[in-house]
Amino acid sequence: MLRAEQGDAVPPPRKARRPPEVFLTQRSDKMTLTTEHDVAEAVKHATGALRIKGGGTRDIGALVTGETLDVSGLRGISLYEPGALTLVAQAGTPVAEIEAALEAENQRLAFEPMDHRVLLGTDGTPTIGGVVAANVSGPRRIAVGACRDHMLGVRFVDGAGTIIKNGGRVMKNVTGYDLVKLLTGSYGTLGVLTEVSLKVLPRPETGATLVVHGLDVAAAVSAMSAALGSPFEVTGAAHADATYIRIEGFAASVSYRTKELSQLLTKFGEVEVLEGEAAGTLWDDLKNVTGLASLSGDIWRISVQPSAAPDMIAALPEGANVQLDWGGGLIWACVPEGSDIRPLPVAGHATLVRASEPTRRAVPVFEPQDQVLTTLTRGLRARFDPRGILNPGLMG
Repeated sequence: MLRAEQGDAVPPPRKARRPPEVFLTQRSDKMTLTTEHDVAEAVKHATGALRIKGGGTRDIGALVTGETLDVSGLRGISLYEPGALTLVAQAGTPVAEIEAALEAENQRLAFEPMDHRVLLGTDGTPTIGGVVAANVSGPRRIAVGACRDHMLGVRFVDGAGTIIKNGGRVMKNVTGYDLVKLLTGSYGTLGVLTEVSLKVLPRPETGATLVVHGLDVAAAVSAMSAALGSPFEVTGAAHADATYIRIEGFAASVSYRTKELSQLLTKFGEVEVLEGEAAGTLWDDLKNVTGLASLSGDIWRISVQPSAAPDMIAALPEGANVQLDWGGGLIWACVPEGSDIRPLPVAGHATLVRASEPTRRAVPVFEPQDQVLTTLTRGLRARFDPRGILNPGLMG
């Protein structure tokens, strides 16, 4: 810093920089932002914890006490190149808006993101930033991968208020942290997403769903495993009130595979084939777990090896209701309120998705980490959010 020498005129003190307009118009408990710069300024000048909010449809995680940072105003598709199968959108862009733009070009978000509103009883509008922040992936994950596998790039604001860009419109990324993968599924604890770049895929010409009724969990897992182990390119394998196997693609191929797979599945029971709108509605209900939404109790999302699903379900508290996806690798379970299922003697990974506030305060929402992962996680959070203000405590 330069000092005024004796005899020099001492400059008047600098006036404090006027806070950006977003702070002048905020309510006492909420900041609504419309640009990435607004987000950076809000985080930079924050004096306490921030609760990051997008569409407000996925109230998952431990309860966060702090000022709400609303990024739903960052909306709009920045770039869409159908020929390159690439879409870039601001984080607050409604998923419905993106799906409509893709449908006009006969394309889609292949990872089939879930809409949590019915299951969680929330309103609001699902946003693409929320999908990425929670790595939301639906039944088609067994065929095309998760949301994380379709990410090309991100822009976000870290806990110091710095704007960071990582990745781009190509899949290759070889320098430093792979922040694209790191931010996907971080629930806003490492940075506030402002823009995401995604790979999209063409919509299939047609599809068919094979239905087998009357199977118990063990038989359903066996049937789904047989279908997934076949050469018939299954894109969905779920079990609720019946067992459902989905095939998609060109009409001639779907017709052939449906016939062959039906023959394979006849050893498990009589096979019914659904097509068209009825099949589409069915998979929307399975994706959004609407079958458990009206039941009272806590909702858990449990990842296990498919072969372990029957034992896991048998070990759940009495009165549990379940739905299986991913060939049995994903179990949605509704159990009596306040039940902590993690002590069960079956290897798995469990997340408490829906519960009362007292239960969410008493039971860890996300799977507790071992010491190595805890140390790594703390190091990452210290690097990207040194003040610990972004969704503190949400993931434990």
